[in-house]
Amino acid sequence: MFDFIHINLSDVLDIVFVALFLYQIYKLIRGTSAVNIFTGVLLLYFLWFVVRALHMDLSSAILGQILGVGILAIIILFQQEIRRFLLHLGIRFNTQRYAWLQRIFNQSSNGAVSLDIDALTIACRAMSDTKTGALIVIGRKSSMDVFAATGDVIDANMNSRLLENIFFKNSPLHDGAVIIVHNKIHAARCTLPITDRFVPARYGMRHRAAVGLTENTDALVVVVSEETGLISLVWNGEMSRMSGANELRIKIESLLRQA
Repeated sequence: MFDFIHINLSDVLDIVFVALFLYQIYKLIRGTSAVNIFTGVLLLYFLWFVVRALHMDLSSAILGQILGVGILAIIILFQQEIRRFLLHLGIRFNTQRYAWLQRIFNQSSNGAVSLDIDALTIACRAMSDTKTGALIVIGRKSSMDVFAATGDVIDANMNSRLLENIFFKNSPLHDGAVIIVHNKIHAARCTLPITDRFVPARYGMRHRAAVGLTENTDALVVVVSEETGLISLVWNGEMSRMSGANELRIKIESLLRQA
């Protein structure tokens, strides 16, 4: 009955590859309006595939022309998602490129990220009390070089007073993110990618930037709200409001142990 169906190993690999590719695209655009467009494109392609299999030449030609011309429209509509996808691939490549060397020469036996949490929480508590807005990135395995290049490289030792001075409203470095790598304040005044996902209106651009970065990397991001003084911790694209500096310390310690 199904003699016309011939499936070999290459067909199976082809199906698995396409499924993984579509799944990765879905992960990038879920929660955004682009997912509806993506669904519509898939349905249109499926319809074209059906009419072509049924030898409906006129319908097949029309849909084929629409899909052919629509490639340019898809690139325009999905430019943010395409940029995010390419950025994600680039970061993954840079992170894993020398991963085997890092595993050999890693000084930490358990792979935990080195961070002076005391200095960080003291600075966050002080900025929360004075309602000083702050955006602090804690780098883990993902490379932060791409984002550090958008700001000013400092490479200073971790210090709570230095963090507070950077985010002081009259400081030339306060507008942007601070990136901490290997327990050093690596760069300041850095630009982070803004998420396209829905973020409640009570959160500002710092929170949207924090979510955007953690969608593309494994970094942790601490946000201190300039309006309310509340502290939030963001990881894996998810945001959690902290009750204070003590909860922030506990959560960061827990997440860094999992790195």
